[in-house]
Amino acid sequence: MFRVRDATPDDASACAAIYAPYVAGTTVSFEEEPPGPEEMAHRIAASQAEHAWLVAEDADGVLGYAYAGTFRSRAAYRHTCEVSVYVDADRRGRGVGRALYTALLDRMTGLGMRLAVGGATMPNEASERLHRALGFEVVGTFRDVGFKQDRWCDVRWFQKRLV
Repeated sequence: MFRVRDATPDDASACAAIYAPYVAGTTVSFEEEPPGPEEMAHRIAASQAEHAWLVAEDADGVLGYAYAGTFRSRAAYRHTCEVSVYVDADRRGRGVGRALYTALLDRMTGLGMRLAVGGATMPNEASERLHRALGFEVVGTFRDVGFKQDRWCDVRWFQKRLV
């Protein structure tokens, strides 16, 4: 059993550890150097200032996290947020990502967001399944938009109306 709660600065190390394998060993993230705990604490604080950063935890610790941020800086986009979720590789497939995203989307709705968007590097069947299961629709694919691990990568974009 796990619970979802707001992240605190004390969660920065666990979030950094969950994220590092995605950065170092996959094209899921386009970052090329995993951020450390100090940078992750900064990201948690920045996300919570206007949106939210949530973690799922059980008795053994943090299982994953989800956050929302600004989609674009122009004022007209202020009711749209970009969302992401990362789950520890050993804990995937147990409903953690779904629980995190559901709680995050509920929070964003409560904050007055009208639309949530998320991007996923392709191929990524797990992310695609999660987005579709939660009511996101595919709105397009940017072809060859990122270069990582010696190859060009596509990013598929999803959106979900919140209100």
